Amino acid sequence: MTQKIKTNEEKEADRMEMQLLEQEANVDISEVIKYPPVALSCGTYTDIDVEGKEIEYPIPIGTDGNFSFVQAFPKVGKSFFISLLVSAYQSGGNKYTGNIKGHRRGRKIIHFDTEQGKFHCQKVFRRPVIMNEMQSDDDYHTYALRAMTPNERVNFIEYILFDKFNDDKIGLVIIDGVADLLNDVNSMSETNFVVQKIMTWTAKKECHILTIIHQNFGSDKPTGNLGSALEKKAETQIKLEKNEINKGWISVECKRSRNRSFEPFSFMVNNNILPEFVNNDFEF
Repeated sequence: MTQKIKTNEEKEADRMEMQLLEQEANVDISEVIKYPPVALSCGTYTDIDVEGKEIEYPIPIGTDGNFSFVQAFPKVGKSFFISLLVSAYQSGGNKYTGNIKGHRRGRKIIHFDTEQGKFHCQKVFRRPVIMNEMQSDDDYHTYALRAMTPNERVNFIEYILFDKFNDDKIGLVIIDGVADLLNDVNSMSETNFVVQKIMTWTAKKECHILTIIHQNFGSDKPTGNLGSALEKKAETQIKLEKNEINKGWISVECKRSRNRSFEPFSFMVNNNILPEFVNNDFEF
């Protein structure tokens, strides 16, 4: 196969593109790079600042410019947990969220659900608003993607993030059903494509993306090659499982984090069918 010889103009265009990428990728070790803003946190820790003062900092669940994921078996309570996080992000925290705090700073929430029809999606999307005793939230945008193909879902998410809301006001993005962005969760090419998309979206929009994936039966691992790739690239990996001591409670564990790990906790679904933080004192 004969390789096309590039013109001088094409070579210059390639060189300029590489220069732009170099500017984005370069890390100056003498520069003070600030810690990324926290999007969601659970608990706090105390540290000493440069002046010797004790400062209390939030323990991140996720920070801007990064993505995290939640894994669990089917029907454990992933959507209820996401409602707990979204409600905390909406208002900073409420009577249901316990140690979980949101750091919204006036930005939008975008919530995609790939698994359910509009009726059940709406029930999930309404929960955080009800938990915060709000009538509505004009900056909480919700979409049901069940009828779309995997490729259409990826393109639609990109359209929402970069065309419909082409500003820097997006703070938290939920993708409930990240596996549905692929035809095959064991395809390396599809996995690399989707994970790279997620990393690009977080970097360019400076938001936090929280994704949800099923856990393999008989294993502690998230599903397929996609799950393995998420483990390698995510900021935080969160595992949910039914609490063996207290019936009806769901245990939440930080399996991995690039930051300080938050302490394990539990939540339950109360009589009003709303998730509620219940304790911080169990062992796995």
